[in-house]
Amino acid sequence: MAPNDPKNGGGGGFFASIASSISSLGSAMTKSVNGLVGYEGLEVINPEGSTEDAAEEANRGRWKQEDRDGYWKMMQKYIGSDVTSMVTLPVIIFEPMTMLQKMAELMEYSHLLDMADETEDPYMRMVYASSWAISVYYAFQRTWKPFNPILGETYEMANYNGVNFISEQVSHHPPMSAGHAENEHFTYDCTSKLKTKFLGNSIDVYPVGRTRVTLKRDGVVLDLVPPLTKVHNLIFGRTWVDSPGEMIMTNLTTGDKVVLYFQPCGWFGSGRYEVDGYVYNASEEPKILMTGKWNESMSYQQCDGEGEPLPGTELKEVWKLADVPKEDKYQYTHFAHKINSFDTAPKKLLPSDSRLRPDRYALEMGDMSKSGYEKSSMEERQRAEKRTREEKGQSFTPKWFDITEEVTPTPWGDLEVYQFNGKYLEHREAADKSEDNTDPKAIPFNPWQFQDMST
Repeated sequence: MAPNDPKNGGGGGFFASIASSISSLGSAMTKSVNGLVGYEGLEVINPEGSTEDAAEEANRGRWKQEDRDGYWKMMQKYIGSDVTSMVTLPVIIFEPMTMLQKMAELMEYSHLLDMADETEDPYMRMVYASSWAISVYYAFQRTWKPFNPILGETYEMANYNGVNFISEQVSHHPPMSAGHAENEHFTYDCTSKLKTKFLGNSIDVYPVGRTRVTLKRDGVVLDLVPPLTKVHNLIFGRTWVDSPGEMIMTNLTTGDKVVLYFQPCGWFGSGRYEVDGYVYNASEEPKILMTGKWNESMSYQQCDGEGEPLPGTELKEVWKLADVPKEDKYQYTHFAHKINSFDTAPKKLLPSDSRLRPDRYALEMGDMSKSGYEKSSMEERQRAEKRTREEKGQSFTPKWFDITEEVTPTPWGDLEVYQFNGKYLEHREAADKSEDNTDPKAIPFNPWQFQDMST
């Protein structure tokens, strides 16, 4: 490991200041007003200001005052709890997309994985792959909550830049999703079990999960561990998102790795969005430095064993955010709109697909009242289905993913791993040959149709 490695906190080096920045992880947390308007435990943070304007910030945001105060009093009892699926939330805070669809947003810049597969340079392979992992954080900064998938719900995306994607809700308690994507260059496999901690006016989201990418040319396997996400000003103030901490991508085949530090937001927005770090070889010697902003672009430059830029080299951009729609209500990218559209749907779409959810569609059409009604109806149907299974002594078995015996540790708890079972490929091959040309928009949403039950 380099003497000036930021993890060592040593002096000197291109990113020597990272250690002190990371140690001030709580700097933004000091910009708060505790006990504002008499509510114990309330914390309001203005990412663009200081303590002096936190009280003013509390009166901003999307909530009406009467709704805001009532919801705060209702939620107070959950402070310190994991509220991933235990609280019924109003659709006012939702976006017209599910968590299964949000998983697919990683595929927007999948060409970076194609480049990682094609390159002969083992360190540039890590530059491309880690930049791909960072590219989704622009989408992750959206302040709207996606819908929790119904058990057995799926999402399919067909042949987007050669990539086919399938995800499925494999467990309801705890909420778990599994995803698989593939093209000629790579396979992507993910098991996700989000864990949260409600802190009053903010929530910590822990990405309990396992993400593996296999590059097909050499059979290289990459493992990704992302940082946690903090959502601030949930009820009081303008909601904003930060992801402070480190992202680690490891080449499990060679031992090379990337360690990138997501800077926490400091006073008046200092450090917000910034990412810095290194590509290391298996001996933990820095080979390439990386720097940028997760909402804009990433660049890289060859470095020496001390982490300093090599003479005669220069920073080169590896990823840049594509143009995004102006003043989009939900801060969607053009790709996010494609995910919601039927243009990316395969022939003979599964009736369990997220696009078909009536609550999601109603919200997309701007009918919040209908969305709330449909959401409640589906949640009640899900509870009824669970009661029926329990009465019959049956358990739910996912259709497209199988539970394995592997339990993998993560920084936030152990994870049961699901694997893609290949049945979807057989289904898709048969569907593509089918002469059924039913308009997918006319298919009723039914995540229960393909559910397997076992006794």
